[in-house]
Parts: sequence; C-alpha cells; structure tokens
Amino acid sequence: MEELFEVHEEIFRRCVLWGPERQELFTGTQFGEGPVYFADTDVFVWSDIPNNRLLRYVDGKVSVLRSPSNHTNGNTRDRQGRLLSCEHSGRRVSRTEQDGSITVIADSYQGRKLNSPNDIVVKSDNTIWFTDPSYGILNDWEGIKAPQEQSGCNVYRVDPASGSITVVADDCEMPNGLAFSPDEKILYVSDTGFTERPDGPHHIRAYDVVNGSKLSGSRIFAEINPGCSDGFRLDTEGFIWTSAGDGVHCLSPGGALLGRIRIPESITNLTFGGPRKNRLFMTGAKSLWAIYVNRQGCQTP
Repeated sequence: MEELFEVHEEIFRRCVLWGPERQELFTGTQFGEGPVYFADTDVFVWSDIPNNRLLRYVDGKVSVLRSPSNHTNGNTRDRQGRLLSCEHSGRRVSRTEQDGSITVIADSYQGRKLNSPNDIVVKSDNTIWFTDPSYGILNDWEGIKAPQEQSGCNVYRVDPASGSITVVADDCEMPNGLAFSPDEKILYVSDTGFTERPDGPHHIRAYDVVNGSKLSGSRIFAEINPGCSDGFRLDTEGFIWTSAGDGVHCLSPGGALLGRIRIPESITNLTFGGPRKNRLFMTGAKSLWAIYVNRQGCQTP
C-alpha cells in the first residue's frame, strides 16, 4: 500500500491501517464539501455546492437530502444533534430543527449582510464559530454574485442563547476551515487566500482561546502544499487531518507533516465517522471517498 500512503515520520505508520483500501463511495458532484456524520443514525451528509443540494449517504446509498440548499458549503451538528449549515447564497448560518423547519442563526453583522459563511464548528458550551470569506459572492457558480458589505473576511462567534455575534479573528484573507483542539484551548483556522492571488496564503493559523470566548496569539501553524487546507478535523490525540491538493495530510500537534494519504483528486474537506469514529470520509470536487484509519475523530458527538 505504499502507493496509498506517503510516510514522512514513523509515527504516521501507527496513525493509519495498512489493510483497508480507500473506497470511492460516490461520484457525480460538481464541488463536494461540508461533510458531517450523524452517529446516532449512521447517516453521512455533505454538500454539492454548485448543484445547490445537500446529499445523504446511508447504507451504501446516496439520495438528495435538500434541494435547493442555498448553495450550502460547510455543515456540522450541534450538541442537540441538529444540522447547522453555512449557506453561500443565503449569506447566513442556519439550523435545521428536528421537525425540519429552518432557524436563522446569523445573517448579518452590525447591520450589514455577511459575505458567505463557509465552515462551522460548535464548542462544548454550545457557542457557534464560523468563517465568512467572500467565495459565495464572487461568482454565480458557488453562490450568487453580489457586492461585499462587510469590510473584511472574519471569523465569528455566536452565542445561541442571546443571539449575539462577535468578530473573534480578522487577520485572514480568506478564512476557511476551522476546528478546536481536543481541550478547546486552541482554535485552528485555515487561510486559503492563495485561491485569489498566486502569492496568497495557503496555511493553517492557530489562536489561543481566552476565557472561552476570545482569541489571541495568532500565528501560522503549518503551510499546506500542494493546494490548501480547505477543511480539516482533529483526532483525539490532537493530530490534524487536513485536505490538500494531493489528498489528505496528517500533521502533528506541533505542525510537522507526518504523512499523506494519496487520493486521485484534490480533497476539499473531511470528517471522521462510523461507529468507532475511525472512518475518514473525504469530499473531493467530484467524488466522496472513505478509508479506515487508526485514530478516532475528536468532534461534536
């Protein structure tokens, strides 16, 4: 299986399994993104942004969960098991209630429309953190082209109890994927500004979480090459598994590249799933992939 794995540090050999092969579970998306796994029902959901739909994978079969989806990109679930979605053309973060109705979580800041919420994570205190680059308003392919009303592209925190929304980071050109460390003392955010200019950033930043609600100590954690860290997740030991142009990269808690899982297309995002949280679901532009690894995901149950 040397053609599947590229080992940079010996510890990576213990992070993966050398028996299971990668599986192509589905092909036919225009740009897959936003993976989320529902452990209680064994259902995997992801976005097909240009096709304006949410897809569902269960028992080996794929069906349409929602269409139109307001060009939804990132998805996650909250601590109550409800689907949270970042809608590009809706320019909002929404929550799907248990009865199927939609609740708007955030659609503006200081009286101006958000850009196009991209990715999202829920902290253990139920607060919602999301990135807001401008991808969904730059063209009519993954959203609806529109003027940008915000002065920049920020990372936001929403207190669902009060509804208040605050900027927690404003130093990324194009904030994209995000995830907390297992102890929630660090928030990682990818900056994919290189998609808009050749010399733009393609790295993951790390921030210290202060008093559970603010960020400080912004620094570059790791550069991703080829491609960028469009989306990523952490395992229970604090290792980062990130999308990249050649598949998936595994990074140590210190930011060192441990190894790569090669996938024959650029990977856009990923999440852990399965009963043991050890099945890595990987969304590509065209296909959905999966492989079992020797790590368990650290994510919202």
